Amino acid sequence: MVRLLLAENMGSWWWSLLLLHASVVVLSVAAFFLEFVRKIGCKHSLERSAASDAFFEDPNSLNKVPCPTIFDPAEKYISLIIPAFNEEHRLPGALVETMNYLQQRSAADKSFTYEVLIVDDGSTDKTSKVAFDFVRKYKIDRVRVILLGRNHGKGEAIRKGMLHSRGELLLMLDADGATKVTDLEKLECQIHMLAKKNKEIKSLSGASDDSSQKLSDIEVAAFGSRAHLEKQALATRKWYRNFLMKGFHLVVLLAAGPGIRDTQCGFKMFTRAAAQKLFTNIRLKRWCFDVELVYLCKHLNIPMIEVSVNWSEIPGSKVRLTSIIHMLFELVLIRLGYGLGIWKVYT
Repeated sequence: MVRLLLAENMGSWWWSLLLLHASVVVLSVAAFFLEFVRKIGCKHSLERSAASDAFFEDPNSLNKVPCPTIFDPAEKYISLIIPAFNEEHRLPGALVETMNYLQQRSAADKSFTYEVLIVDDGSTDKTSKVAFDFVRKYKIDRVRVILLGRNHGKGEAIRKGMLHSRGELLLMLDADGATKVTDLEKLECQIHMLAKKNKEIKSLSGASDDSSQKLSDIEVAAFGSRAHLEKQALATRKWYRNFLMKGFHLVVLLAAGPGIRDTQCGFKMFTRAAAQKLFTNIRLKRWCFDVELVYLCKHLNIPMIEVSVNWSEIPGSKVRLTSIIHMLFELVLIRLGYGLGIWKVYT
């Protein structure tokens, strides 16, 4: 009987010790996440208040051209922002296709003015050389390069490009050319339709006289989407990749809510006014900045629309299994940062 009581006491003691250890682990993990979220918030506050000393290098004149800011009046109709990290092999083909399209459209329509911003995210190969070759060919008014010095992440590269662009419309697109640049017309059309609808609604409500309001002053976002290709992708991908994709979509839904089915397509367009709010608020620098953009659009009441685009898989993807883990980590940061009010949204 005594042995039985001792055994029960020992069992109870072990369970208590196990629960104590589990509680310590949970609290430690929670403290780690909260501290990480707080540090990101502090860093963002410093970045918002820091004066920009960025410039473009002109290889033709060897002069340094000061960067404009997103708060300056628009000087071009459209800016194309291309983040590039070790893309010396895929970037040339994508840039040739992009520049051919832009030149043809500009020749047909003199009001179609453009610029291409290539943001070298700390590449260790010849990406910057490839980019500057295009600056030499097309001149710095049309092609510009921002060198980040070290690798920050795709989100930070796009943020930098957006903040130093001159367009009424701003398009982010990947350096691999997976989405046809001609599809920007689909997003552009939807942007114009949403902007027109926005003007009509404000006019009917008597909020203001928007007859002379510029496109760049209206807040609208258009997200390229590959969701219409999902059935084909499910049939060709390995089962575990489909499982990971479905799980990721579920977590995205919990983090940003419904509305956009394909948050990760690297083909998105914003009006200048929308970009001003979104890219001065965005905090994530790597994998899930796209999800944060969706969250911010909802929070800031920026109309957004999902537009189907043509897409093909280009060899050389940098997404790995570890990338999925990093994505999940960043989704938790979004939920904690905004959910607990640690990350403030500036309007």
